[in-house]
Amino acid sequence: MSSLTLYASDVVALARKDLRLELRARDTLPAMLLFVLSTLVVFHFALPTGTSADAAYGLLWIAIVFTALLGLARAWAPEREGGALDGLVLAPCDRSAIWLGKTLAVLVFLTAAELVALPAFALFFAPVDLVAVAGVVLASVGICTVGSLLAAMAAASRGREVILPLLFLPLAIPLIVGGVGAGISPQGASYLSFLALYDLVFAILAWATFEYVITE
Repeated sequence: MSSLTLYASDVVALARKDLRLELRARDTLPAMLLFVLSTLVVFHFALPTGTSADAAYGLLWIAIVFTALLGLARAWAPEREGGALDGLVLAPCDRSAIWLGKTLAVLVFLTAAELVALPAFALFFAPVDLVAVAGVVLASVGICTVGSLLAAMAAASRGREVILPLLFLPLAIPLIVGGVGAGISPQGASYLSFLALYDLVFAILAWATFEYVITE
């Protein structure tokens, strides 16, 4: 078996582990689904009728980012609470596979929340075209890529509930700008290119630095 195939099997096994734990516990995903839907419902009734599409897409991204933050805050909880993180670090696999498996699992959770959020947004505020959906997909990859690394950094601290948002939200601003721009700008393709570049750069950085983060 080649090293690449072995690496991919490790990533899949780690992501499957998180998904199975969530299916049993039903802890993170229901909270994310309820939060994103409740947020959009509150925005719908709190704002005046005829809210512009520009403002509406901003509200969508507020809901998505804080829903993602809710999932990221719980991303490393099973390992932390069960004392399994040390076992993962000592496992005979590349440590970056731990980060990538966690990123994929969080991306599945966030995608499920967005499958609820986008139809609700289209119902309450404005239609969503394919460029806007592509922006959501690319930005979600960036959110999970960066967020999984930062959540691992914050998991070891006592004030992780405070530290994670402080670390994550500044890095999420370019993703919000790109996601909103893809939804409302005539030059939506340019924003998609920006999001793809962001994803690539931060994926490489997170992959390269995770081993040092986890050993600290």
